[in-house]
Amino acid sequence: DAVLARHRWLERGYAGGLIDSLRPWVSLAIESKSPAIEVPRILDLGCGEGTFGPALFGEFPTGYCGIDLSRRAIRLAVQRWPAATWVLANADRGLPAAEQSVDCVISLFGRRPATEIARVLKPGGHFIAAVPGEEDLIELRERVQTAATRRNRCDAIIDQMQQHGLTCHEQALWTHYIEIGPEAITDALAMTYRAVRQSEKRRLEGIQTTRVTLAAELMRFTKA
Repeated sequence: DAVLARHRWLERGYAGGLIDSLRPWVSLAIESKSPAIEVPRILDLGCGEGTFGPALFGEFPTGYCGIDLSRRAIRLAVQRWPAATWVLANADRGLPAAEQSVDCVISLFGRRPATEIARVLKPGGHFIAAVPGEEDLIELRERVQTAATRRNRCDAIIDQMQQHGLTCHEQALWTHYIEIGPEAITDALAMTYRAVRQSEKRRLEGIQTTRVTLAAELMRFTKA
């Protein structure tokens, strides 16, 4: 249910601005690869149903590999971009790449196994991460939780990556405001696994449209 809700959410185009914000970092990662290799090697951790891969790396299907633990997500991704490589795997248990063989690893709201990321990245390789911002969906979270928690994840991620030889060179906050209706509200809850809490879901019943905040913390690392 969460996979399909995320698929519907992204199909509405809500992540378009986020993709535009990430493109300069992706270009930097690709341009910095070894000149001896024509096709950059990219790993997308927690690729989901394949929205971000072709949007960011559409020129390099033979160098792209998306990894996700959900069989449904991988099937949707294959249908979306059959020319790329998609792997059903648990990124925390190991990444399907040789040591120092990857130019760019991305994790957009997915897992971030620091040891494995450091192992597969080439020296000078890039790691790009996105995590929900403190204000992400804050209006819905306050409605269902009555007092939503604002949580900053960046400092802990930066410290963890630093311990594995990855230095954070850039941080950015992406925010966007949208009006959504009942179906999108349901999908927003489902893709964050909150729709199963029926007592909280009932607090949103009767809302026809509401303005919500989308927010993501972005980080760009390089391997020493």
